[in-house]
Amino acid sequence: MVTIKEIAEKSGFSTSTVSRLLNNDNSLSVSPKTKKKILNTALSLGYERKYIKAIIEKIALLFWITDTEELEDVYFKEMRIQLEKYANDKNMELVVVKQQDGINKIPNDISGFIAVGGFSNEEIKKLHEITENGVFIDSNPNPDLFDSIQPNTPRITQKAIEYFVKCGHTNIGFIGGTYFNHDTNTHEKDIREISFRDYMSKLNLLNENNIFIGPKFSVNNGYELTKKAIEDLKEDLPTAFFVASDAIAIGVLQALNENNISIPQRVSIISINNIDIAKYVSPPLSTFHIDIPELCKTSISLLSEQIIEERKCKKTVLLNSELVLRKSFILE
Repeated sequence: MVTIKEIAEKSGFSTSTVSRLLNNDNSLSVSPKTKKKILNTALSLGYERKYIKAIIEKIALLFWITDTEELEDVYFKEMRIQLEKYANDKNMELVVVKQQDGINKIPNDISGFIAVGGFSNEEIKKLHEITENGVFIDSNPNPDLFDSIQPNTPRITQKAIEYFVKCGHTNIGFIGGTYFNHDTNTHEKDIREISFRDYMSKLNLLNENNIFIGPKFSVNNGYELTKKAIEDLKEDLPTAFFVASDAIAIGVLQALNENNISIPQRVSIISINNIDIAKYVSPPLSTFHIDIPELCKTSISLLSEQIIEERKCKKTVLLNSELVLRKSFILE
């Protein structure tokens, strides 16, 4: 294990100063520059964070998700909770800044940020002026400027279609939401819809009549879109639907159940996220498990690399996912 003496020798400060700082001695007065040098030296030598009692970094969590969106999709609530947990584990002070607060509310003394939600090009430009250390979760708005970690949704979409085809489905539909572009103030195709269209076209199975898109990733959106699908398609209703998120899928199940359409005998459902409620709906939902703790843990690690190791090369990390089989779809 790295010793206090080794950290002192490498950083150029006394063992007493290093020891008092690492143990968070409130009576010690050192400049932010000295604190940063000692902490960075300790971490670069391999001194474990769990033995450091002082706050190592102050980072901003830019949570560009509205309160309504967080209530409608527990995916984001769980993400916020996990980010707070891992930041605390890493001795990071986490300052939450919400969209209604704006970029200007970000403290000047942060070492970096983690961002969730949709950002305009102007906001990204301002962020880069504040700090070069940043990680986006679930999106990759500018891979030349910042790191990002995302579920590999194109691959997830392809795997879902492959599972359906393997079970004999050819009449496959898609129900999803849109991506809101903050620069144009317009709703655009989400990557899941784009991937669905692309792969279904390659298989010569794409039917535009089977695609139903609404503005939100919410239960109500799924419910209304499925009602429309039932009314419009009648007997031509697809035998399988790939749904963009569990929140939407819960609404899909409600509409199908209300219309006495059996699941999975008449319509099979696969979605994405594997939120806790997915196992309790009727029927329980087959869904790709997005490992939210791993998303959050990796984002914290990526940010630590940028701050401590001063890494300049930007990273884009794609997280794979496996299907959790339940009664809304049975893989034969």
